[in-house]
Amino acid sequence: MHRLKNAIKLKELYRLKALGFSYTDIFPSAKEESFSSLPDDMKALKEIVSNCKLCQLHKTRNKIVFGDGNETSNLMFVGEAPGATEDYTGKPFVGQAGILLSQLIKETLNMDRKDYYIANIVKCRPPKNRVPTPEEAFSCLPYLKKQIQLVDPKIIVTLGSTAYFYLTGDKTPISRVRGEIFKLNGIFLIPTFHPSYLLRNKAKKKFVYEDFLKVKQLLSQL
Repeated sequence: MHRLKNAIKLKELYRLKALGFSYTDIFPSAKEESFSSLPDDMKALKEIVSNCKLCQLHKTRNKIVFGDGNETSNLMFVGEAPGATEDYTGKPFVGQAGILLSQLIKETLNMDRKDYYIANIVKCRPPKNRVPTPEEAFSCLPYLKKQIQLVDPKIIVTLGSTAYFYLTGDKTPISRVRGEIFKLNGIFLIPTFHPSYLLRNKAKKKFVYEDFLKVKQLLSQL
């Protein structure tokens, strides 16, 4: 019975590793097998994602939402998952939340979409815009990590608690870590609120302004 339990646990660990989960490093290095074997070309990577069926989300998606923007930028934004507008267009952050995010970035950083890169933890829309399950997130995470490797940003801004958690493994509430400056694997990481949260809580926009001004200061020092 003891051996059976250990075998079951070992099988689960291998399953999680196959999904991109790391046991030793909250931000795995570029050598990690789960994404280092993916192509070193954004177009080829997108083609793989377009045909991905690793989780159940492929059954309900209209289009994959890969990523968009400047693929050599020093700044990258990472959100949670596509919404309805994104699923229809195949572009990230183009709905109401995305429009608000673009406005905030323009006002604080004076940047347009062509100046930064933006992507999500998962590339397919979860039904009814629910939070991605761990299986869905870990299935898709190697694609995002490969995008990060290819863009090679100096700064990553995580939008919301889901993006922050899956890139760091830290379950601290976003309200407590937003605006903090972390450094993971040589990349500055600044978490902040997701723009969809700001649509429901307009008073919180001032905190995102503050966080983006920190990003601006960091960019000026690069």
